[in-house]
Amino acid sequence: MRFRILGTIAVGDHGAFHTVPGLRQRALLASLLIQAPAVVPVSTLYSELWGENPPATVENALQAHVSRLRRTLAQLAGKSAAGALLSRTSGYSLDVAPEDIDLNLFRSYIREAHRAMADADLCTAQKQLEEGLRLWHGRPLGDAALGPLCQSAVTEWEEEHLSAQEDVLWLRIRAGEPMGAVGELKRMSITHPWRERITELLMLALYQSGRQAEAIAVYNAARLRLDDELGMEPSPKLRLLFQQMLNQDPALHGTGTLLRQPA
Repeated sequence: MRFRILGTIAVGDHGAFHTVPGLRQRALLASLLIQAPAVVPVSTLYSELWGENPPATVENALQAHVSRLRRTLAQLAGKSAAGALLSRTSGYSLDVAPEDIDLNLFRSYIREAHRAMADADLCTAQKQLEEGLRLWHGRPLGDAALGPLCQSAVTEWEEEHLSAQEDVLWLRIRAGEPMGAVGELKRMSITHPWRERITELLMLALYQSGRQAEAIAVYNAARLRLDDELGMEPSPKLRLLFQQMLNQDPALHGTGTLLRQPA
């Protein structure tokens, strides 16, 4: 039995995934998967499923959703899957192996990528990152992030996703493929205008593609935005990169050594 949470919640086996029906069933499953295999207290589940307005019979309502979810798991992934949802004294837990949740698989690819970077094996690092990113199918948990536990987790995972995207683009630039990174970096800069690393990468990709004027324009736009909206200057690192572009520093060609490597 496998679970997909990097997108709409789905359950599957033998490579076929099926969407879990019912919003509160998905929210219940999401809450259990986030904490698996730990027990999730019923008080947490009340908050995740109903927020500040639980029904008067909230205990019975939760038990009903647990029963429905067990039936759903049995239908989607076999009878053994239903037995994975365990009732405990203080709440419920899901007995699932870490490697059967796509988030953990994604994180294992990222760890392998960072190990490869530490060994200067940038080709392997890029492949590992790209494999990990292929596991994403949309916003984590889809519409099931109803409560604070799930919403906080989604924020954390989206940061990990964005960092992995930046790492892949950094590696493409390092590999001498800046033109292939420009379009994606432009899209990301619109969605994340305050993300300095995206600005750095876009400037460098444009510069290495022979588009120095555009790279300088990206810097100037970021500088004006920071000044107008926050009353701040670009960071010293970004200012240094800009100055090196003006000076046509040979160090900016082909290596991107001035940009931080992924941790």
